[in-house]
Amino acid sequence: MITRTVSKNPRTTRGDLVNDLQRAGTKVTKTTISNTLRRQGLKSCSARRVPLLKPVHVQARLKFAREHLDDPEEDWENVIWSDETKIELFGKNSTRRVWRRKNAELHPKNTIPTVKHGGGNIMLWGCFSAKGPGRLIRVKERMNGAMYREILSDKLLPSARALKMKCGWVFQHDNDPKHTARATKEWLRKKHFKVLEWPSQSPDLNPIENLWRELKVPVAQRQPQNFTALEEICMEEWAKIPATANKFQFSSWCLR
Repeated sequence: MITRTVSKNPRTTRGDLVNDLQRAGTKVTKTTISNTLRRQGLKSCSARRVPLLKPVHVQARLKFAREHLDDPEEDWENVIWSDETKIELFGKNSTRRVWRRKNAELHPKNTIPTVKHGGGNIMLWGCFSAKGPGRLIRVKERMNGAMYREILSDKLLPSARALKMKCGWVFQHDNDPKHTARATKEWLRKKHFKVLEWPSQSPDLNPIENLWRELKVPVAQRQPQNFTALEEICMEEWAKIPATANKFQFSSWCLR
């Protein structure tokens, strides 16, 4: 009964199972339930966060996968991937473990500063290819189409030159309205950019998500105390990411 229940509804808690069995006349403990499920190869894990997909999104993702299924790795090496991301101050800088003596849990060195509603965040735009990271910039104002095109002009083109991209390289960005605006499309056309057709609701398909994690983990470990320090640390840690890390992230994506 226990295995059948959690197979039908993986979100069932041990407490739910204890109550269900008790109503059926059987008394068990949560530990017994955990052991029983573990013997069946089931263990409690954090649910992964994934994009909310409608049927039209599923079809678009399948179409994208089928169209590029047989593309050689060399083709993907000629793509510059881009994205925006938020970097949290305090709020999501994860749990850290410390070595401390008894009753020293409140010593400043053994604590992580927090604020009631989170410390806010900064927005970054960045890009990379299999050859290495491109430029990174903090977006200090609410981004609109004009600002996005300015970023592409000031950061994307120099990134392509610095990465020594081959002639005919391909640019990837998602379907954010700023990216798909008529003026942006016209700007890209005039610059003769080849743009990778991208399925909506597919941030998980972009290998730059792996690179963002490579950035966020060391930034969190350094515990910046204000937005100025947060920006400086982001730039420092981004500059430390070696080209080999980008190649690894890219190759892992190709093998998925």
